[in-house]
Amino acid sequence: MVALRSRQGRQLQRYNSNGYRLVVGCIPYRLKKEEGKISDDQVLEILVITSQKGHGMMFPKGGWEIDESMKQAAFREAMEEAGVIGTIEFDLGKWFYTSKRNNNFHEGFMFGLNVTKELLQWPEMGTRKRKWVTVEEVRTGCQHQWMTEALERLVASLPVQVDIKVLKSFIKIDHVSM
Repeated sequence: MVALRSRQGRQLQRYNSNGYRLVVGCIPYRLKKEEGKISDDQVLEILVITSQKGHGMMFPKGGWEIDESMKQAAFREAMEEAGVIGTIEFDLGKWFYTSKRNNNFHEGFMFGLNVTKELLQWPEMGTRKRKWVTVEEVRTGCQHQWMTEALERLVASLPVQVDIKVLKSFIKIDHVSM
């Protein structure tokens, strides 16, 4: 069963030695078969969410709390903000960034989350919208440079056998011969 309330407050938050809040998030993704095709080709789809104010395109992320592991925090944020559950498969790295809301510095860690279930109800469904999009849509629509860098690391981490047409679009090759 999934709790329908998000964690609140900052009393359990972790901070680094410089006083930066530690934030953990993930890039929810799925490999989906192309409709109408008999082949095994799969297309990579990325799940993005809006901010709490309903703007932009971003990935689920939030404070890493002292009573959970980093992966537990990423899993919790995906469930609370995007209403998805899955398997954390890739450590995408660490970034330092400044929040747009209050100009605070954060140290952020991102993971790739292979989505196995979309929930019909989740804690922040009233304040966030979710949408499955292409990698290219994220590249052009996400306003956070560090998030697009994490996306590129996810794309590079996926197995080569995904689909040569999809991989061509990831690495922007005009012609691939086999």
